[in-house]
Amino acid sequence: MSIFDFFRRAPQPSPPQAQIFGDGMVFEDLKDPRLAAFLAAGTRSSSGVTVNADAAMTNTAVFRCVSLISFAMGMLPLHLIREETKKKADDHPLFRVLHREPNNWQTAFDFRSLMQLRALVNGNAYALIVRSRGQVIRLVPLDPNRVTPVQNADWSVSYRYNAPGGGHRDLAPEEVFHLRGLSMDGISGISLVQQARDVIGLALAADLAIGRVFKNGAFVDGSLVLPPGGKLSPEQIERLRETWAERYSGSGNAGKTPLLEEGLEYKVSSSSPKDAQFHETRGRQVEEIARVFGVPRPLLFVDETSWGSGIDVLGQFFVRYGLNPWFEAWQQAIERSLLVGREKDELSAKFNAGALLRGSMKDQGEFFARALGSGGHRPWMTANEVRDMLDMPEHEDGSGLAVAPPSENQNEPAPTT
Repeated sequence: MSIFDFFRRAPQPSPPQAQIFGDGMVFEDLKDPRLAAFLAAGTRSSSGVTVNADAAMTNTAVFRCVSLISFAMGMLPLHLIREETKKKADDHPLFRVLHREPNNWQTAFDFRSLMQLRALVNGNAYALIVRSRGQVIRLVPLDPNRVTPVQNADWSVSYRYNAPGGGHRDLAPEEVFHLRGLSMDGISGISLVQQARDVIGLALAADLAIGRVFKNGAFVDGSLVLPPGGKLSPEQIERLRETWAERYSGSGNAGKTPLLEEGLEYKVSSSSPKDAQFHETRGRQVEEIARVFGVPRPLLFVDETSWGSGIDVLGQFFVRYGLNPWFEAWQQAIERSLLVGREKDELSAKFNAGALLRGSMKDQGEFFARALGSGGHRPWMTANEVRDMLDMPEHEDGSGLAVAPPSENQNEPAPTT
């Protein structure tokens, strides 16, 4: 199937049907199985705020979590590796698609970042697989709100794509690259946004409340008190209300000193326990959102702890427990959908997370020195392997293992990398 066939082929004949729209999703008709799931799950949080992907991304904590994971998956090198030699299969057509050019309008970074973002907020990310002579030449992202995976009677899975212009097209599994998140049924991934809609909704509601305070609130924190026996007429009260709203309400009037009349006295009020609880609630929601997406708090810039050199350890923690599951999801999805026949045994897809896992330059220097045989250690890396990890060109004399001098450490097994 070529990309031109996908976009030019006439849709399958079907009677005219009205499309139903809801929170960014498009349903073909009332029988669309996604509509029942949408209505059952709902998007309104317990705080009363409707939470969908677009609304959730306006929250800075959600945006930071999603962008941090998506950018990490986009920037790390993704290579096709030969299992027998562990060398890059750069002569295979799929290597360039994964590493350089998935299609003619996106870079590999753009494509992987987009797919990862959709997998996080929607639970699923899809791409049309375009082949030529059996080889993958293009990966075209498909809107996850227009794709429905369907398990057939023979247990196979096909995909129904609802075209923007109307009608639908059924795609075979070998035509779709499907990246899914954690799944309850093994077919569709769970949207982290919907799974955490109450937490995100409360955070959005808190931001909305603060916005209204800055828009409409008076920026003099206190109250007006009449002297004993004092009284204002209805006309005076109305005039005072209008003057107060005009001169002291809104962010543009913050800091102004009120001018009082009729014997009024202004008394400053201190912050109430309710205000403190409000700020605590906002901080709590950031922590809950970070927990849902698997991002350590300091990476959201909300932890007051000074990490210093420990930031390297924090980064390693994030890679191992936040990114590693996604590495495996990508790698196995590629091997399932983009490799065929004997290629599944001969080739594998691998992310190179070395740049995120490396420690300080001092730690790297000590590690590589030992790997090359320094201090009497048995060498387990060649100079060219070290240079490759540091993105340096090969040296003509760097392909062999160094000969370690006799030492009591000589018989120690080489550590695994």
